[in-house]
Amino acid sequence: MAISVNSKQLIQLLELTPADQNIMLSGKHGIGKSEILTKYFASKGMKVVSLFLGQMSDPGDLIGLPYKNETTGKTEFMPPYWFPTDNQPIVLFLDELNRARPEVLQTIMDLALNKKLAGKQLPDGSRIISAVNAGEEYQLTDLDPALVSRFNIYNFKPTPSEWLLWAAENHVDERVINFIQEHSDMLDGVPVDIDNGLEKTPDRRGWKRVSDLITGVGNIDVIYKKLISGIVGNQAGALFFDFINKTSLPSAKDVLLNYKKFEKILKSLKLHELSIVNESLFRFMETGPIEAKDKEKVKKNLPLYLDMLEKDGKDEAFAHWTSLYSGGNYPNSMMMIVEEMPQLLGMIQDFVGRI
Repeated sequence: MAISVNSKQLIQLLELTPADQNIMLSGKHGIGKSEILTKYFASKGMKVVSLFLGQMSDPGDLIGLPYKNETTGKTEFMPPYWFPTDNQPIVLFLDELNRARPEVLQTIMDLALNKKLAGKQLPDGSRIISAVNAGEEYQLTDLDPALVSRFNIYNFKPTPSEWLLWAAENHVDERVINFIQEHSDMLDGVPVDIDNGLEKTPDRRGWKRVSDLITGVGNIDVIYKKLISGIVGNQAGALFFDFINKTSLPSAKDVLLNYKKFEKILKSLKLHELSIVNESLFRFMETGPIEAKDKEKVKKNLPLYLDMLEKDGKDEAFAHWTSLYSGGNYPNSMMMIVEEMPQLLGMIQDFVGRI
């Protein structure tokens, strides 16, 4: 079984793995493999070329079309559209490797070993990274052990907390974020049998589409329930519909910029609801930047919120907030508190001392 890595660890692996070693990522569809790779290598000035091998019908789609060289009289291959002609290294991302036809896989062997394709050499420094789907729900092709041996293999399993932070940074609707925080099993859901033989299950890409659909929509009615269920499946859609109709939590922006208006609601919340609020507060501060005019409000209202937790005897919620502060997942938030809200450090120390 391949070793599992989360998003942060994948970035570290990319940093440490030399270009002459190939990487294979195993995991479900829609969990962000290509997005992470593209963003990381773009920061290094490298172009990522994604090839969906499962969609290729024959080797010509990968290696290009043959033609006769009139000078030598020999058959050669025209470079495919993606092949670099500027001698700059690329990252070749071979997606759906184990959904490719066997004849397409044969052309990958030389590419994986020598970084050559139909006799053409990839520029020095080029990388090859592949992705395979894992699970009984996929129609897969068995991979040759000789091909597999040419890759370092990792099972990519990004954590729900990583997705939640990504979602906050990318302005995913807060109702989706709060739902996934409470129902993390619905982020990458297991298949559910339905009578037409088709299985629609939730995934990260689907939840982003849900967010795009409902952002700016106040009343999520029955027709939206149907729309959402078509994206993430009946079970997840029904849970989400019930969640947003039963739950009306103040957003992080509400708490940090206008605490007094929402104080009464906050005092009435149960532990699991306050835990959602706590997480949202850290994500808000982490994903910034916070405008100067708002930063003063944050510095004033965050202590008021924690003071409320303390005075109302919500010790478990305070303990949860403290664990988030010290957990290391929100370094920007922690730095902001240390540098600009030293009074909170005293509150934390006093609380920990009483436990």
